[in-house]
Amino acid sequence: MRNMTVTHARRRERLAALLPAHEADAILVTRGVNVRYLTGLASSNAAVLVRADARATLATDSRYAETARRACSDIEVVEERDVAGCLVVMADRVAVEAHDMPVADYFRLGEDLLRLTGAVESVRRVKDEAEIDLLRDACAITDQAFSDVLPMLRPGVTERDIARALESRMIELGAEKPAFDSIVASGPNGSIPHHSPSDRPLERGDLVTMDFGALHGGYHADMTRTVAIGEPAPWQRELYDLVRAAQRAGRHAVRPGAAAHEVDAAAREVIARAGYGDYFGHGLGHGVGLEIHEAPFLSPLKPEPDHEHARLEDRVPVTVEPGVYLPGRGGVRIEDTLVTRDDGPELLTRTTKELLVL
Repeated sequence: MRNMTVTHARRRERLAALLPAHEADAILVTRGVNVRYLTGLASSNAAVLVRADARATLATDSRYAETARRACSDIEVVEERDVAGCLVVMADRVAVEAHDMPVADYFRLGEDLLRLTGAVESVRRVKDEAEIDLLRDACAITDQAFSDVLPMLRPGVTERDIARALESRMIELGAEKPAFDSIVASGPNGSIPHHSPSDRPLERGDLVTMDFGALHGGYHADMTRTVAIGEPAPWQRELYDLVRAAQRAGRHAVRPGAAAHEVDAAAREVIARAGYGDYFGHGLGHGVGLEIHEAPFLSPLKPEPDHEHARLEDRVPVTVEPGVYLPGRGGVRIEDTLVTRDDGPELLTRTTKELLVL
């Protein structure tokens, strides 16, 4: 507990250091995931005021007050139903999370509030080692669940059966719950990147794409593997090899200092050169952490060169997940979660990316 108290204090210090540039005395953090990041409290009704000197006051209602006092012993805890209203009056020039606060709340709390967008999210991008440990554990659970469920993949088993088995196995292995709704797409359904598992039974000759992950300690794993049911047709193996080559190129481009759009381009160009550029429509990947989709976003979009997050930094977890989707025929996606490191990316999802023929 002591280590986490120090960790949360350091996170608040990093946030507080951003305030002078915005001429703010304090920031009122109301977004639940950001409150948890700064204090350790997971609550449906909590807010924290972080001052420019990093002192903090946490407000929550009676349902969470005792938990807050135990978990956040290093900061003042106020028990109040109107968590934002009781905190906003504790400082003069208060910034609020403009990207998350409802308009009605903004006007209720005071029209002279400073609007600050994405401040906590910018701090959250770079993970501390405690966060990476939790992500590593979440990915290990995900890897093991995949290996354990593989033997059930055979003709006649439905997409929904597989999704349920993956999710049940992750929980048995220690996950809090699935990190998101699992995707299982077989045969022609594989051309739909976010297909919802159906009652379609697997057939011999199918490619089956499974996109899933475990939630562990609040942190989200994300992994996609595509397998073949029976010997794949030549076009299927060619497509798989292409996506695997693109995924490898994308992984190797993940390093501190790399621009997000350049990482995307490293994988996208492999697919485009093979003539399939029109069949890879989504971004290459995204950050993961307390949310399944968070900054940075690896896409073709180029930020302004002087944008503070135009380039990756050390200890930023991202996914690399290229795919090719052929309408009416099927598709392939391969995805890993990895962490940028100065000496090369650390791969957290370790299950083989060889094409498994079941």
